[in-house]
Amino acid sequence: MKTLKFWIFACLFLPVTLFGQNNTGKSNFEPHSGQDGKDVIWVPTPHQLVDVMIKMANLTSSDYLVDLGSGDGRIVIAAAKKGIKAAGVEYNPDMVTYARNYAEKEGVTNRTTFIQADLFEYDLSKHTVITMFLLSDINRRLMPKLLELAPGTRIITNTFSIDDWPYDEKQEITDENISWNTAYLWIVPAKVEGSWKFSGGELDLSQKYQTVTGNMKMDGSTYPINEGKLRGAVFTFNCNGATYECTVSNNQMKGTTKRAGTSRAWTASKAQ
Repeated sequence: MKTLKFWIFACLFLPVTLFGQNNTGKSNFEPHSGQDGKDVIWVPTPHQLVDVMIKMANLTSSDYLVDLGSGDGRIVIAAAKKGIKAAGVEYNPDMVTYARNYAEKEGVTNRTTFIQADLFEYDLSKHTVITMFLLSDINRRLMPKLLELAPGTRIITNTFSIDDWPYDEKQEITDENISWNTAYLWIVPAKVEGSWKFSGGELDLSQKYQTVTGNMKMDGSTYPINEGKLRGAVFTFNCNGATYECTVSNNQMKGTTKRAGTSRAWTASKAQ
């Protein structure tokens, strides 16, 4: 009974930009905060937090952003104004029409696309940045798909977590008049779990999201891996008095090892 009451409460009072009503795409449609949606009611991300989310994405000209549950299109349009290509996925055809008109008024139609679709069926693999204002349960259902994206893909949410996946960054707006005031950033980590061979030794690694543990076998001794961390495809760790920093790609690690102020090249290959 408590679960049912909580779900009713969430549907009524946890507004997120997810789905809209499956209407007719009317050109005179005007969205309003709290309007009914497919699964939950809709409330837009505050413009101040949109700015924070866009800044957290650290956008470059080669990025391609998608906003899941794009609503009136404000995040997509804000990204396009930074000069990058951006798309919005929205279930409500009225909202899609509204967002397209909004983009036209803002002069960014050449960099924006708004798609009427179910976000669970949308192909995320072509995007380098994903923004969301969705309930934690929806984020959890999306998580397996998100973790399969290319290492370095940035995921930024308004307010809600992604299950037990620790965020990489958090920023808050201090304005007490803004209810939805927190943004979280995750960076999809490379997959490094398993055995790796390098000249003179071997790495045995375990991984949980961006945290890596394990040991290094070298010169007949075994040393623990400390402070193993992935930030996208960049893997750093300490072992036996040395600091390692490398980039992971195509079953290869390439980078440097630094000991007592002296650096040298270091590489490792995934064991077959």
